[in-house]
Amino acid sequence: MILPAGYSDDARALWDAATALNRAAAAVSPQVAGLPPLLFFTDPDRTPRPWETAARLPPGSAVVYRAFGAADAVETGRRLRVATTDRGVTLLVGLDADLAQTLAADGVHLPERQAHSAPAIRAAHPRWLITAAWHGGPTSIQALDALILSPIFPAGGASADKPSLGIVAFQERAQNVPLPVYALGGIKAANAASLTATGACGLAAIDAIQSAFR
Repeated sequence: MILPAGYSDDARALWDAATALNRAAAAVSPQVAGLPPLLFFTDPDRTPRPWETAARLPPGSAVVYRAFGAADAVETGRRLRVATTDRGVTLLVGLDADLAQTLAADGVHLPERQAHSAPAIRAAHPRWLITAAWHGGPTSIQALDALILSPIFPAGGASADKPSLGIVAFQERAQNVPLPVYALGGIKAANAASLTATGACGLAAIDAIQSAFR
């Protein structure tokens, strides 16, 4: 899909890079078929009105809603569910399978420390998309659809104190795990295309997507 008129140059750069990665990965691995190329990660502090960004995302992309125990988690989640449904965007809920079920979400995203819970979630929700965070070391991959590897570039938020992997290390890890792998951490319009040929199945970001898809 080519973005129609009205989108920023940064939005086009992110979407074009993400969809190119997704197509290339799908040509090699059938596991990638149907996976969203672009993931918008929310954060209560950094993305206080995530439904507004969700309402601008291209059809086929995804939102990873991370409530982090916020008091308004259900209210915000319902706004996101409306926005994503209207746009044809996938909605994943971070960690909380009960909240995902309440919102009629399309799946969950697990922190790396909870990746081992994927088989139980899969058994209860066989149609859900299930992803997990990954930082490059040994991790559980059973019953997962994809991993989100970070940080690729110097990043903010919770990843600010973690050393970035860089392109070469990302490529080595992505090509040596039997699951599709997204790139997260410091992803921007200016560097998104540098991930070409790394084996990434798509891109994930917080600030860059919120800024680009206004």
